[in-house]
Amino acid sequence: MKVERFKYIIWAADMNRAVNFYATVFGGTILKQNEIISEVEICGGIIGIHGGGEGTRTWTGLSFQVPDVIEGAHEIVAAGGQLTREPEPENGEPPHLAMCLDTEGNEIMLSRKRGH
Repeated sequence: MKVERFKYIIWAADMNRAVNFYATVFGGTILKQNEIISEVEICGGIIGIHGGGEGTRTWTGLSFQVPDVIEGAHEIVAAGGQLTREPEPENGEPPHLAMCLDTEGNEIMLSRKRGH
């Protein structure tokens, strides 16, 4: 099978708010934007944002590796997102995980590369 393109689709009740969140927080490039479907490229991957979402909490499976999850979690909240699990140290190491919600109720994860 020849795959021409790959993207992961999430839902948005407010398309402009969702596109702004991913473009701003994760430094994404807006490839396409309208009220039905928008696309934001982040680190070579494409998130498709589909309009018509209800704003309900939904697990996406999206994970973003960042150098510092505490700083990243602060940026999520500053951009209108929420934390569902605060970053906490584990086994004497700095936090490596933060569970978050974007502005549309989509659950996303921040992670930090571990030394092992």
